[in-house]
Amino acid sequence: MKQQNLRIIIAAVVAIVACSLGANAQKQFTLEDLNFGGKNYRNMIAKSRTLTWWGDQLLHLEKDSCWTVDKKNGKEKLAFTAQQVKQWCGLGNDAALSLAWVTFPYGNQPLMLVYTADKRMLVDVKKHKLEWSQSTKGETEQDWCKASRNVAFVKGDNLWITTASGETKQITTDGSREIVYAQSVHRNEFGIEKGTFWSNKGNRLAFYRMDQSMVADYPLITVPEIYDSVNVEATPAPEKYPMAGRTSHKVQVGILDVATGKVVYLNTGDPTDRYFTNIAWSPDDALVYMFELNRDQNDCRLVSYNAVTGDKVAEIYRETSDKYVEPQHPITFLPWDNGKFVMQSQKDGYNHLYLFNADGTLVKQLTSGNWVVMEMLGFDIEHKAVLISSNEISPIQCNLFSVDVATGKRSRIDEGGKGWHGAVINENGTWVADYYSEPTVPRNIAVLPTTGQGCLRYFTAPNPWEGYNVPEYSCGTIKADDGVTDLYYRMVKPVDFDPAKKYPTVVYVYGGPHAHNVDARWNYCSRSWETYMAQKGYLLFILDNRGSENRGRDFEQATFRQLGQVEMRDQMRGVEFLSTLPYVDMDRLGVHGWSFGGFMTISLMTNYPDVFKVGVAGGPVIDWKWYEVMYGERYMDTPQSNPEGYAKTSLIHKAKDLKGRLQIIIGLNDPTVVPQHAYSFLKACIAAGTQPDFYVYPGQGHNMRGHQSVHLHERITRYFEDYLKP
Repeated sequence: MKQQNLRIIIAAVVAIVACSLGANAQKQFTLEDLNFGGKNYRNMIAKSRTLTWWGDQLLHLEKDSCWTVDKKNGKEKLAFTAQQVKQWCGLGNDAALSLAWVTFPYGNQPLMLVYTADKRMLVDVKKHKLEWSQSTKGETEQDWCKASRNVAFVKGDNLWITTASGETKQITTDGSREIVYAQSVHRNEFGIEKGTFWSNKGNRLAFYRMDQSMVADYPLITVPEIYDSVNVEATPAPEKYPMAGRTSHKVQVGILDVATGKVVYLNTGDPTDRYFTNIAWSPDDALVYMFELNRDQNDCRLVSYNAVTGDKVAEIYRETSDKYVEPQHPITFLPWDNGKFVMQSQKDGYNHLYLFNADGTLVKQLTSGNWVVMEMLGFDIEHKAVLISSNEISPIQCNLFSVDVATGKRSRIDEGGKGWHGAVINENGTWVADYYSEPTVPRNIAVLPTTGQGCLRYFTAPNPWEGYNVPEYSCGTIKADDGVTDLYYRMVKPVDFDPAKKYPTVVYVYGGPHAHNVDARWNYCSRSWETYMAQKGYLLFILDNRGSENRGRDFEQATFRQLGQVEMRDQMRGVEFLSTLPYVDMDRLGVHGWSFGGFMTISLMTNYPDVFKVGVAGGPVIDWKWYEVMYGERYMDTPQSNPEGYAKTSLIHKAKDLKGRLQIIIGLNDPTVVPQHAYSFLKACIAAGTQPDFYVYPGQGHNMRGHQSVHLHERITRYFEDYLKP
């Protein structure tokens, strides 16, 4: 009997050990797996497929091959290989040519646009021959027009063009570091991403000219490479940086007639303290439209100009605000009615679509409701509908819809109601490849007509984290500090979570405009560093406070003239929520963020010094008077007009209140949040006798690129391990 009991005990022990070994057999993540600069990162993200459309034909692109996809059953057939394309073009076998990002710019023609190291080529994939080519040598900021096959580019600080026939012309001659042509202006605000805009036929080109000679230089430097024995001295790398309340640059818009080479500039009047953005052409190329915004950013006008003379034709639309107006999108004419255009505005409180006649008279509001049109994707020409993505179903979702222009009726055109959907749409807007993710779905791709009928699941990605010890990701809401507004949060619990234990907790924060942290993508859009920290025994909490994006005008503008104040109060409501959870150790609460999140990190550390014990602030704004004009003055006005707001939000006078362990990290060559911010805070801390830690990445900008990001996140992790976890 005793021997039998002994056998039972031994068996039980063996079972327990086996279970323990089984649990421990789950693989552990490293930063090389999780960080985007890591050596194994590409193997750890959800697989996908690169798809493009050739008319109604769906194509699957790989680096070395192109496959046709049957939209009914998803079956693929090899169309051609990169090696074959090289042969058709007379290229050597060793020529660098990838099919991964080719396009078919003409839906009704078998012409594929492909690039080599020095050529832009149109290849006839039916006749198996090179149809046309153009040199790309020396081009930067290149903008190719499919209608005319002309290309605009920057070379030696000046604007050049090469025509379809191969003739290259220099358009401007006074380009320099101070006179900037054909590039993004206004520091990439107001939706500006480039500096050239071809007309519909491609025979005229609108382009930016920016005079920044009057803008102060910020004295950045370039540090020599560590093994460079020739260039041993640091060299100046000044950045033209217009700070809030200071002199800004002046912008003009030129119009080039390609045939004659003549350039005229739009007669906008004095460009001082004005912003010109979202350039568009009339369907007949006779008019140029753009939004003009005053420096206060509270008076926005849509104006048309004669493309031949540059003279002002009419003010089409005007929108004003007691806070700010922020144009982000050009007007778009209906492809089936040249007399009407669609404009986006959040004048009713949410970004929506409005239909106008060409003369500026409002036809009707196309979309409405307490939700945001997130993107205008294109048009379904056959059914006369606008295709959009929106968060109508949920503030943390993004779904695809077709909006009938005549009736305003919306129809969903994605595979499922949950998750975050993006679209690749064919030229006529009749088919969509729906890329999406859900909290428990890494990635799916569906193919369906934009009528919404006959959906095909084309691709289902396997879970790239299969076999790893993964934490629990959850999402919920709490009330904002106003007691009314719902705020969404994400929580990442420690691996092998035990509700009976108490865990050190890190609040990750951004909190600023034009960004959000929580949505219905895989793992609720969790950052991979959160998984790494959860594996080390931390609980992570992330809250989208008022001031962040996709929740409407009033939600974002609640922070106007007092950045950081409303945001902190909302974040503290999150802290109050954490305090109700028995497994959160409120004596070990940390905070981390970058850029605006770095500003929020130091704000929380110094305004609530007895709450947050450890913080890591990356690239932090310290005082908004040292930030750039366009962004800073939109949310804060000028230091001259809002001295109380600037004083309230400045962290300089808060240096004395620092109690916990704070590490500040910057890139030495940061052109966005210039190093003066961090240096000045350190100087204030020295004067006050407080002791932050400081780390610099030489040669890096606002974010750490490549493998240095792995080093950065290991440093952040170690700081919490050293000072929060013990």
